Amino acid sequence: MAKDSGKTSGVKKSAAKKASTPKSAGKAGRPPKSASKSRKAAAPDGAELLKYYRDMLMIRRFEEKAGQLYGMGLIGGFCHLYIGQEAVVTGLMAAASSDDSVITTYRDHGHMLACGMDPKGVMAELTGRSGGYSRGKGGSMHMFSVEKNFYGGHGIVGANVPIGTGLAFAEAYKGTSNAVMAFFGDGASNQGQVYEAFNMAELWKLPIIYVIENNQYAMGTALKRSSAQPDLHRRGEKAIAHCRDGKGPIILEMMTYRYRGHSMSDPAKYRTKEEVAKVRKERDPIDHVRDMLLDLKISDEVALKAIDKEVKAIVTEAAEYAQHSPEPDPSELYTDVLIEV
Repeated sequence: MAKDSGKTSGVKKSAAKKASTPKSAGKAGRPPKSASKSRKAAAPDGAELLKYYRDMLMIRRFEEKAGQLYGMGLIGGFCHLYIGQEAVVTGLMAAASSDDSVITTYRDHGHMLACGMDPKGVMAELTGRSGGYSRGKGGSMHMFSVEKNFYGGHGIVGANVPIGTGLAFAEAYKGTSNAVMAFFGDGASNQGQVYEAFNMAELWKLPIIYVIENNQYAMGTALKRSSAQPDLHRRGEKAIAHCRDGKGPIILEMMTYRYRGHSMSDPAKYRTKEEVAKVRKERDPIDHVRDMLLDLKISDEVALKAIDKEVKAIVTEAAEYAQHSPEPDPSELYTDVLIEV
């Protein structure tokens, strides 16, 4: 299995190993991906860079509002914010096509937005309203959209990885050239089921990208204290093309950082305020792209403020919708539990 380390300084590369492939799950019969459906993998032009900025800003402002609503008691249960990690899913979705599938863990709001899901539906699910993607019954950790090929949102650490592997098996079995992206954190990388999934995916050369979002603290324990091997990657090739070419799975380790605690109830006393402030100052992904836009004269302060104003308006509308959408009818309690065949 090929492996990559995604860092701001670049991506290490090497060739993937060759292995035999079962007839039912190999690259035979996999049609070439239409170039019109895939976004460009080259260095972004001005319009693309502006889109990345807006997409990351949308996630940031959405999560800030979600944190505010949680503090007001309008969001119950667990709520895991993606603030600081926005560049990971934004960059990967920029390389994906609309036919590719995404599955992730419980820190999932940003992934939904990056897949094109409606902020109003996501926010309404957070507040437990019928206008949410799971009709108010799933909450923060359990949202899905078949239309957008987003398969959750899973509350069990690492459990989405074998499910994502199953999605990839389905793509291989059907002979498509679609890829699957399974996102999980550095803490989940120590789960046994994760390695079982890796092994099966490599044996069958499944078109899946395992994305380790290494925010360095898992649920609250520093990586160097919880993992005997802190380098969660080895070397690899460009992920999307690798999968489309039928070369099997690939692991990406994306070095990132979350500014908030593991969840809204986590005070994050395992790290210093100075450490967080230093990362915010030196490595914030949105500020980095903003500086690029200004330095390259792709945009100016007035235009960027206008984007921020537009994004805030969308998030405010989503929050209003989430607070005024009706709660689920009690009759919904027994729906979507069993499928009658």
